[in-house]
Amino acid sequence: MSEFTVGESGFLLDGRPVRLLSGALHYFRVHEAQWGHRLAMLRAMGLNCVETYVPWNLHQPRPGASRDVRAVGRFLDAVRAAGLWAIVRPGPYICAEWENGGLPAWLTGETGTRTRTRDERYMTHVRNWFRELLREIVPHQADRGGPVLMVQVENEYGSYGSDTGYLRELAAVLRAEGVTVPLFTSDGPEDHMLTGGSLPGVLATVNFGSHARGAFEALRRHRPGGPLMCMEFWCGWFDHWAGEHVVRDPAETAEALREILECGASVNLYMAHGGTAFGGWAGANRGGALHEGPLEPDVTSYDYDAPVDEYGRPTEKFWRFREVLSAYRQGPLPGLPPLPATLAAPAEAALTGWASQAAVLEALGGAETVSPVPPSFEELGVTRGLVRYTVEVPGPRPPYPLTVRGLRDLAVVYVDGERAGVLTEEQPRLKEPVAGPARVELWVESLGRVNYGPRLGEAKGVTGGILHERQYLHGVRARALDLDAFAGGVAAVPFGALPEEGAPGLYRGTVTVRGAGDARLELPGRTRGFAWINGFALGRYWSVGPQRSLYVPGPVLREGENEVWLLELEGTEPGAPAPRLSPV
Repeated sequence: MSEFTVGESGFLLDGRPVRLLSGALHYFRVHEAQWGHRLAMLRAMGLNCVETYVPWNLHQPRPGASRDVRAVGRFLDAVRAAGLWAIVRPGPYICAEWENGGLPAWLTGETGTRTRTRDERYMTHVRNWFRELLREIVPHQADRGGPVLMVQVENEYGSYGSDTGYLRELAAVLRAEGVTVPLFTSDGPEDHMLTGGSLPGVLATVNFGSHARGAFEALRRHRPGGPLMCMEFWCGWFDHWAGEHVVRDPAETAEALREILECGASVNLYMAHGGTAFGGWAGANRGGALHEGPLEPDVTSYDYDAPVDEYGRPTEKFWRFREVLSAYRQGPLPGLPPLPATLAAPAEAALTGWASQAAVLEALGGAETVSPVPPSFEELGVTRGLVRYTVEVPGPRPPYPLTVRGLRDLAVVYVDGERAGVLTEEQPRLKEPVAGPARVELWVESLGRVNYGPRLGEAKGVTGGILHERQYLHGVRARALDLDAFAGGVAAVPFGALPEEGAPGLYRGTVTVRGAGDARLELPGRTRGFAWINGFALGRYWSVGPQRSLYVPGPVLREGENEVWLLELEGTEPGAPAPRLSPV
């Protein structure tokens, strides 16, 4: 057992000064069979600690229905076995470019703007969740022989709110449930953020990517004493669909890290290894200075231009960081672990079956509802996935514009069974007017819930209404297809022959592997959808880029035949090549 304390001038471990050299690695973005390798890579880079968030929505997709919360404890066991310390950031909000910032959609759908305040309805859910989650964290604290040195109170709260009473209540809940190690907060190095997000008597840390001396000066205006720590040193960044791939110069980034350490501070590299938002859990941002602009959905890869890339390989940034960090560690650094096996040879998939979207919805979707106005995804209980809205245009009437108000995020529209266009929040009106009578179907997909800023928790689906000219169309039928429905397999789906043209729908096939290992799934000619291999949800693909393939962890593949599912939501190009696996 060890005692970790926050001294006036620094951290103390069993009474001796210690500097935390930490790196962020999210257990939920790495296949469990690869945790050990990734942790060993962090040690080899020169780190002595790992930091992770905990996404509430992943572990409690329905109220009171928990799913593998024990993964948190298993990860902390792996951290201890790897010879590292741990920092845990349990939320309840985590940001992390994760769906809804880690908050369950059922929760934000219920509490709305009362989320992340001391509202009693919200706090009741938080207490119940923390009571369950902390059973996995408390026994793993350093003073009980585990690796956990610190636990965070909320996350960057000063960027969102000013209810410091809420932060006090959260800290009290953590203590009441058995957290005895030091608590901390983390915020941007700006006065309003540190004012709104820090707590008296709780260690305050700051997040930034450069100009360490200025950031720590801002922290010292609020906290004249105590350890200095950059809790998120942004050594890379994330990508948005239809945006540019973001990279940061390794030499410049290493010098920024050196500046932090020259200030005598501890550091947490965000990210040390980014991993992947498997399962369609990638979040989204809103553009603009105040995060109120157009939706910017995050890609599936969370490579983050990190020193350990998405496939677990060292990058140039790794070697430069290792050189910087070695000056702050005693003795030689550990060697690198062997790289994971990679796929021995490319393999082409053979697609053999297809089912229409309507057939998939009938087999795996929820019950159809009928209501005067379109229900939101939250009202239908959808976490990630799509909803088919159906409405009748009365007639006879001449052609009028058809507009979808409050569309979040994207709709493929069919009029009397014929595709009529794709609508978005920025372009919510069909190009061609619609005459009545007509039957209109809107297949609406959420591209990821906002994970940061004032639009956190906003509803998905059709949140306004469907207008024909200026008249609302009522009597809306809605049926949801949640991605979680695929976890039970697709045996109930009535597959038939492949369509002559690349129609939207669920495609099934196989790929034969010789020499299984880490691979990339390439989907040339496919437009937008989700992919699975052997039932493992790889995430969203989209031809708009910048991401061009999906990472397939080696443990997902097996020698011989592997099953592939592709849920294509728009259709494929004529003559598109077969999907294929390629070595990383």
